[in-house]
Amino acid sequence: MLTDLSQAGQGDVVLLHGCCHNPTGADISLDDWKAITELSVKNGFVPFVDVAYQGFGDGLDQDALGLRHMAENVEEMLLTTSCSKNFGLYRERTGAAIVIGKNSAEANNAKGKLLTLARATYTMPPDHGAALVKTILADEYLTNMWTTELSEMQQRLVSLRDGLCKALKNSHSTDEFDFIMSHKGMFTVLGFTAEQMQRLRNDFGIYGVDDGRINIAGLSESQLPYVADALAAVSQK
Repeated sequence: MLTDLSQAGQGDVVLLHGCCHNPTGADISLDDWKAITELSVKNGFVPFVDVAYQGFGDGLDQDALGLRHMAENVEEMLLTTSCSKNFGLYRERTGAAIVIGKNSAEANNAKGKLLTLARATYTMPPDHGAALVKTILADEYLTNMWTTELSEMQQRLVSLRDGLCKALKNSHSTDEFDFIMSHKGMFTVLGFTAEQMQRLRNDFGIYGVDDGRINIAGLSESQLPYVADALAAVSQK
């Protein structure tokens, strides 16, 4: 990845996921964030960081460590953040577009471009989702409730990953899928072919997309042994 990114330069925009990469679940380490930041400063490309799942990986603050390091060290940066998942506001499409400019003049120019795009795209968005987020974050009790519930969801995802890997080890003595534990957030790519994913669907009633992505959040604790058996069966050559 770093070799490929080293080819980017002035006039290029590099899109990155801030955390909980979709579809792979394989996140960039803090050291890699630092290396990408150094490349951006050296080569002049603009990072564009998409933060759709903050809080679902290692926690609210932990999931932002890399992008915060980047924001403190690059001259220009684009950032989008979404409340669809971590506030449960998917239908409201609530979030923010943020621009970090070299100076206030360039930041204001970018704001003008964003306003023009907004006018041409949707003109006046609904305010309900943003009002809900504001209500929660402006109230200490509601904020604490939200962060607690978000942490519970994050811990559930970790528990499901751990449980699935343990079921595979206990029943099939395989560490083939241990990479699932190192992934973050809702998704993981199994490395299965389209044919293997179709077999999961047709023979076992386990649904994922043909590129191998599965939704960890869609698992239930009671079904982990069954899913482990299916993965082991389909993975056999």
